[in-house]
Amino acid sequence: MGHAQLQSIHVHPVKAFRGTSPPEAAVEPWGLAGDRRWMLIDDGGKVVTQRQRPRLALAAAELLPGGGVRLTAPGMDPLTVPVPRTPDTVPVELFRDKVEAALPEDDAAHTWCSTYLGAETRLVYMADPATSRPVDPEYALPGETVSFADGYPLLLTTTGSLDALNSLIAQGDHANEGPLPMNRFRPNVVVSGTAAWAEDDWSRIAIGEVTFRLPKKSGRCVVTTTDQATAERGREPLLTLGRHRRMGGKLVFGQNLVPLSRGTIRVGDPVTILPD
Repeated sequence: MGHAQLQSIHVHPVKAFRGTSPPEAAVEPWGLAGDRRWMLIDDGGKVVTQRQRPRLALAAAELLPGGGVRLTAPGMDPLTVPVPRTPDTVPVELFRDKVEAALPEDDAAHTWCSTYLGAETRLVYMADPATSRPVDPEYALPGETVSFADGYPLLLTTTGSLDALNSLIAQGDHANEGPLPMNRFRPNVVVSGTAAWAEDDWSRIAIGEVTFRLPKKSGRCVVTTTDQATAERGREPLLTLGRHRRMGGKLVFGQNLVPLSRGTIRVGDPVTILPD
């Protein structure tokens, strides 16, 4: 194989919205700077993602200086949303986690999101990711925290594994759904130049100047079956992952990362596999 390198970087300012692919990104202890600091909640305070609302795939969020976001979606006027000024937090529920420190956005954002989804939806912001939400204690070191990402600060995928998965999909009953693009998996970092599934065995890596540990493989959900360009759902890749990549009761693709240092990663950076 060639040398492993960072092929692309992906930042999703609002959880479940389309993100951006910058040439570089600052790595903070809880994730890439600006990644998933915002999310949607329903009227009961529970997170809203593409799991319930596949149309979120068609909404996009662009990060603005200072942490605000500009939202766009089909049929909607763009909306610029600043970081909330209110000191009053609302409790939110993100899967099994209850997070106290979410700041609600103003009525304009509430109206925009609710109108787009056709359901009462609020936009909230995580003001202090250093204290708001710990990483799953079963896999965390003391003090590790995470943004509104599913469970870990970053998600890594590799082009070698996607190629292998697409070959398996091509041999299956729903071959017409492939080949799938990487955006189905909503990674933060995509690595090229490695053998298929090589990342299964990594426990520590460096991307450029920044080191990470890999606490666990990424179990995948129904969002991966959602076409990020049309919001339509299919059967793949879960059908094929279920046949070939079932580990510990999960359908696995990609690795979760927790930063061990701060720094900036850049597209083209070498990726080094480190000893345990």
